[in-house]
Amino acid sequence: MAARRKIAHDAGRAAVAAWLAERSAGAAGEATPAVARQTLATAVRYALEELAERAPGNSVEVRVPPFGVAQCVEGPRHTRGTPPNVVETDAATWLALATGSLAWAEALSSGKLSASGTRTDLGGLLPLV
Repeated sequence: MAARRKIAHDAGRAAVAAWLAERSAGAAGEATPAVARQTLATAVRYALEELAERAPGNSVEVRVPPFGVAQCVEGPRHTRGTPPNVVETDAATWLALATGSLAWAEALSSGKLSASGTRTDLGGLLPLV
């Protein structure tokens, strides 16, 4: 069963676009205000929902503190304690992965992403948006 969406596609895509615009402006050296925390939270949660929809399941937990968590990928269901397959990263890294501006292997090797467990290679599922 696919995850129930809480963020509408239009709102999610708008939040991701705002994050991308901020990132592009910052890369160009322009002084820009940071993306509002609520917009960042919406973009992260939207990308997590998109992952859960595309790879339904409960064997991998993807954590992007403090904004959200998603369970995805078919396989053995985890019910108690720390899951055996966990991916954790910060919001900027997650959105870079979700938008295709950062490769899974690069994020993993640079330490921007931690992944423990045999099912945590999500590189084949990205980018999402």
